[in-house]
Amino acid sequence: MLAVVYVCEEVLGENEEACACRRKGLGAAWSLEPGAWSKDQVARSISEAAPRHYILKIMSFSSLAKTGIEKYESEEFDAGGYKWKLVLFPQGNKSRNVKEHLSLYLVFADVASLIRLESEVHAVFRFFLLDQTKDNYLIVHDATGKDRRFHGSKHLWGFDQLIPIRTFNDVGNGYLLDDSCVFGAEVFVTKEMSSGKGECLSMIKDAVSSKHVWKIENFSNLDSENQESQQFSAANHKWTIQLFPKGRRHGSGTHISIYLALVDSDTPKDGSKIFAEFTLRMKDQQQSRHIAGKVSHWFSESSKESGWEKFVSLAYFYHTSSGCLVNDTCTVEAEVTVHAVAHTL
Repeated sequence: MLAVVYVCEEVLGENEEACACRRKGLGAAWSLEPGAWSKDQVARSISEAAPRHYILKIMSFSSLAKTGIEKYESEEFDAGGYKWKLVLFPQGNKSRNVKEHLSLYLVFADVASLIRLESEVHAVFRFFLLDQTKDNYLIVHDATGKDRRFHGSKHLWGFDQLIPIRTFNDVGNGYLLDDSCVFGAEVFVTKEMSSGKGECLSMIKDAVSSKHVWKIENFSNLDSENQESQQFSAANHKWTIQLFPKGRRHGSGTHISIYLALVDSDTPKDGSKIFAEFTLRMKDQQQSRHIAGKVSHWFSESSKESGWEKFVSLAYFYHTSSGCLVNDTCTVEAEVTVHAVAHTL
């Protein structure tokens, strides 16, 4: 027989004073049970007031173990303007080597938004367990009253050892009657924070170089100000070689200018950048005395290209002994190694 799980949600308004009392664990509804114990900063108290934000009722509780359900995750519920879930391990959280105890956790449901916005939510929470005989609740909470920080890499908090299974199963304690039980939760958001600008730098281990050879024919008949090679790939990014036959800027009229450029569609956005080491070569097609320039550069949206305004003088390029232009054809080679990628958070 499968366990039947009922959930009910209740959101009640309260004034700031009452809310503050609840955050501190004070007030008439929060009397500390005589002899209440605390272990590893966990405290227990008794309340006649039902949990304000969520109730989880489980019928046929023993069937969870019989059917191999090691973990039960509740539906989402609202508290403090955010969505949360409860995660219950009826036989203990085995991944944390918990034995002979129930484990219960509070989970921030919309983790994607925390990661996307680089934000964090601080909250104080308490778990409830109904004593069905006395009609009051055992409350398990942090003895220090410290709020917990939920963020992209830590979105789950709770108690590995909520209550010993033997204590829970003891009919005299009233927690499990007729194989049914009731858990609850209250969550009070104490602080919301969005981090300022941040950056993540990913270094590429054992980076591999990529080469691209560009052969330019009918060079003397080129009529445009600049020429651009076909796109090629290096480290999953698209690049081109840009060549200015009559020079550019300070090399205009005296030199050939040449650059490595990141393709517009592949240009990093929002402050991201790519660190690449590259070599550009003008091939000597006769004696292999190539002209080469090597440099490293951070490519970004504001710096899409890097190279040399005065790569080779026009006089040397056109001289027959240079080997740069043979049969009105020149050959340019690019060798690109991407070592790092940085993106904003």
